[in-house]
Amino acid sequence: MKVSIIGAGYVGLVTGACLAELGNEVLCVDRNVSKIEILNSGSVPIYEPGLEELIQKNSGKKRLSFTVSIEEGVRFADVIFICVGTPPRDDGSADLTAIEEVSDIIAECMDSYKLVVEKSTVPVETGEWVKKTIEKFKRNSAEFDIASNPEFLREGSAIEDFMNPDRIVIGVESLKAETILRELYRPLDAKIVVTNTKGAEIIKHSANSFLAMKISFINALSNICEKTGADINEVAEGIGLDKRINPYFLKAGIGFGGSCFPKDVKAFIHICEKLGYPFNLLKEVEKINEYQKENAFIKLREMLWNIPGKIIAVWGLAFKPNTDDIRSSPSIDIIKKLLKEGAKIKVFDPAAMEKAKEELGDSVIYCNDTYTSATGSDCIVLMTEWNEFKEIDWNRIKKIVRQPVVLDGRNIYDPVKLKNMGFEYRGMGRR
Repeated sequence: MKVSIIGAGYVGLVTGACLAELGNEVLCVDRNVSKIEILNSGSVPIYEPGLEELIQKNSGKKRLSFTVSIEEGVRFADVIFICVGTPPRDDGSADLTAIEEVSDIIAECMDSYKLVVEKSTVPVETGEWVKKTIEKFKRNSAEFDIASNPEFLREGSAIEDFMNPDRIVIGVESLKAETILRELYRPLDAKIVVTNTKGAEIIKHSANSFLAMKISFINALSNICEKTGADINEVAEGIGLDKRINPYFLKAGIGFGGSCFPKDVKAFIHICEKLGYPFNLLKEVEKINEYQKENAFIKLREMLWNIPGKIIAVWGLAFKPNTDDIRSSPSIDIIKKLLKEGAKIKVFDPAAMEKAKEELGDSVIYCNDTYTSATGSDCIVLMTEWNEFKEIDWNRIKKIVRQPVVLDGRNIYDPVKLKNMGFEYRGMGRR
């Protein structure tokens, strides 16, 4: 099939590269000229394991190309995926300006049947607005269908998630649209869940909100463990072995971040309130997530006595490992709070340093490795569980720090081992 991807961001690039790998002709569109220049040169503007190689392979086979022209993308394709950003407004609702703009251009340029597919995370009923917009502004009698096909990609393992999905959700309003999407995804041999567009839109928001709820639940439980002398890792294992619960997303830490969970929870709360239902459970999920960051700061103050003037090494800036994404990263939020309190911050992250410079500027010291960041520090704070941070020579660390103090924000270290080596250790809900 001929497929256009409107929006060459994280979701758009992964979707485009993977659909090209499945044998389709794919044209990725983005109005950011520098981004398209980078892609046409064979490089990738984001960090995602395996993505650059996949793009280079399919570009070389002429199955994947890039352009800044949305009009070209509309005329090229039979299936058009809308993958533009839907950033949060101040009230928590999703800003759908880019969705509307793309819908306008599709209406003006389409000259034959098009299947227009929402891939961006959008509020329920967005599909109806896209349909109304195209019907209102289209210039000829060309037919079209609207569908919703939410993505469930985890940053750091997005290609694996696309190629081996738990399920594929398609929300359609016609048999023709369903047939096209089934054929597009046929090579994946995955379970396909078919619903209407509203059902698919709700599935996406509810899936992310439920996973965020699991994280906040285990984080709230970690605070109970800390107050009673239990260990959250042991408790999580005990409840996670129940098949009805499972162990996924039951790792206590400093809270969730990224481009999806914080934004999607806020948007779902706003949607429900607009519909007349106050989803108070999700409001508590947000509050617990914010508390975890405050809790980490409280621990640091207890360990260091006073924050001003202290040198703090922060390991990890991305919101999770195997990505350079710092959007809503708890690490960035905590660093900013420490800076306001007068701390001196030295940071290291294997992939997210350049993105962090855009956010933090010259307010912190950027280091080339973990040991450089730890040198002379009063405390080491583990924020992101990169594999690199799991293989640490603690004897070497002990010799170069000013104070042997460790705050393990992701519970990846052995408290007994570090204590026996003379470190003061605090985790999140650890005994």
